[in-house]
Amino acid sequence: MNNEYFSYETIKVCKQSGARIGVLHTPHGDIETPVFMPVGTQGTVKSLSPEELKEINTQILLSNTYHLYLRPGEDIVKKAGGLHKFMNWDRPILTDSGGFQVFSLSDMRKITDDGVEFKSHLSGAKHYITPEKDMQIQNDIGSDIIMAFDECTTWGTSYKDSKKAVDRTAHWLERCYNYHKNPKQALFPIVQGNFYADLRLDSLQKCMPYVKHGIAIGGLSVGEPKDKMYEMLDVLKDKLPNDVPHYLMGVGSPDCILEGVIRNIDMFDCVLPTRIARNGTAMTSSGKVVIRNAVYKEDFSTLDSNCDCYTCKNYTKAYLRHLINADEILGARLLSIHNIRFLTHLMEDIKQAIREDRLLDFKDEFLKKYNN
Repeated sequence: MNNEYFSYETIKVCKQSGARIGVLHTPHGDIETPVFMPVGTQGTVKSLSPEELKEINTQILLSNTYHLYLRPGEDIVKKAGGLHKFMNWDRPILTDSGGFQVFSLSDMRKITDDGVEFKSHLSGAKHYITPEKDMQIQNDIGSDIIMAFDECTTWGTSYKDSKKAVDRTAHWLERCYNYHKNPKQALFPIVQGNFYADLRLDSLQKCMPYVKHGIAIGGLSVGEPKDKMYEMLDVLKDKLPNDVPHYLMGVGSPDCILEGVIRNIDMFDCVLPTRIARNGTAMTSSGKVVIRNAVYKEDFSTLDSNCDCYTCKNYTKAYLRHLINADEILGARLLSIHNIRFLTHLMEDIKQAIREDRLLDFKDEFLKKYNN
């Protein structure tokens, strides 16, 4: 369903793979999908400026409701004029509901059908979030795309507990939908169901009445083997509504992105590129490079000859190794620039392969080099 602020259209379908290119129109600009969204958990992609993110073709950022609620507080963000103005970002923003962060607290939270009581990981102070409260927080933050409050279960959760989480997620979705009134924010329901095919399909059916502008798939990439994730995506692939984008939450490794796009996924996010950058690891067209290793001490070649980012244009592996081993902030910044550009460049290459009806061939060629 479209309104004056949001609409989605499919531009091209790959004859070889069935994958698609689409455009999601939002109040802060168009997003060409498939797209990778860098994660700015606390209103910033760690160490990078908005200008640098634009330079590497970042179309949309993800930020985190849980963290912004705890610090600085959604009231501060609202007084600043919303998150776009607060962080000086004029392109689209998606906020997750914070549900994953709350449920990952395990021994610090208590779940009921009404909501979740939890202790702040910062201060230990008690907080209580209901679906309505979560919608209010995201409304105050002012993001373009918001997530319904859901219960995420981890790999290994029993069928009984997974079913209970599906039912609770559906109940909370209805409450989120009834509370949410802002037409300038697109609310995405989240499909749960753990690794049980019937529960996934049941969750999808429970989401369908509330799918207006997009749908998300949660509870994957939570410790399971990758083939299990692909199995669940296969279960959902042909059942997802075609007139909205499909968002796979928390997934960002190149192999999983490629397998996801082939399985009808349009949007991805992950902290992976910046997290491994801070640990001294780079994604390159010939595979991962652990730059702190001694083999790069006198390697004066560029990090990735196929990359057009600022880092690869200006610095050598030897210099990057020196920065990382000296614990210099610039090292993490330069590798973060490169890793995010690597993924935005991958998305560009994927779209080109879709246009040429050869995505399956591209996937095989890419992974052969990347996994070499």
